[in-house]
Amino acid sequence: MYLDLDQARGSDFRLMTVRPTAATWSVLVPFFNEADFLGATIASLAAQSVAFRLILVDNGSTDGSATIARDAAERHGLDYLLITERTPGKVAALRAGLGWVRSTYVATCDADTLYPPHYLAAAEALLVDPGCVVAGAYFVAPGADEATRAAKARSFLAGARILSRQCHAGGAGQAFRTAALRAAGGFDGDRWSYVLEDHEVINRTMRHGAMRYAADLWCTPSPRPRNRASIRWTGFERLMYAASAPFAGDWFFYTFLARRLAKRRLSSDRIRERPFQGAEGTAFATTYPVR
Repeated sequence: MYLDLDQARGSDFRLMTVRPTAATWSVLVPFFNEADFLGATIASLAAQSVAFRLILVDNGSTDGSATIARDAAERHGLDYLLITERTPGKVAALRAGLGWVRSTYVATCDADTLYPPHYLAAAEALLVDPGCVVAGAYFVAPGADEATRAAKARSFLAGARILSRQCHAGGAGQAFRTAALRAAGGFDGDRWSYVLEDHEVINRTMRHGAMRYAADLWCTPSPRPRNRASIRWTGFERLMYAASAPFAGDWFFYTFLARRLAKRRLSSDRIRERPFQGAEGTAFATTYPVR
């Protein structure tokens, strides 16, 4: 079954029958013009060893991505919702998707990333510990062999032990206790409207417990060209994050980093940029049903 939520500004939305779910997991996949990669991502999620509800959030795609997402979910027999959120930016898309989560755990997955069949099970093995509220995955390059992956795991886990109060995983590889994520305020564009929302939300969520990692929790970004302006933080900003995360995370994000990202105009919608597309504006928006 699916949720078809396509709401023009000021009109009522249309809600199809939504089947109740007993799944422990929800998986959020926000996407914007990911026609080349979305089908493979959904196929990798369909192979998961645990049941889940897939929540697909179309962030105003113009390349048929929504149709690809719906067809792939149907083809693999997934329990899914398809939501349209045309307010530009990943933060808005994640906020819309989180509103429909009804499960104990929720994973945020990128539309251009592949996930091994044990991905959710490995995250759950960490999250079943009451003290753990976030599980983080490391990235393995496409085509990496087992020895390379093991070396990457050792390096990643060593860094996470040394700098335990900061986030070491990107948004494509994060999984949460839903209650902790909501208690932290979820994804909130009024609070944080910039890129690097994956690290900012961890800063808030870790007030409710620990973030943990494991050697068998990993995923693989698709081999795509990086054809947009840089949306990353600088080396100096990374250094400041490492130094301040244990005791001054709020200052780092909301005073130090926010001002710097604002000057570089790195708002959340910048991640949507492609050189062959024109300027985008807000056209549609969904209602957020749950807080």
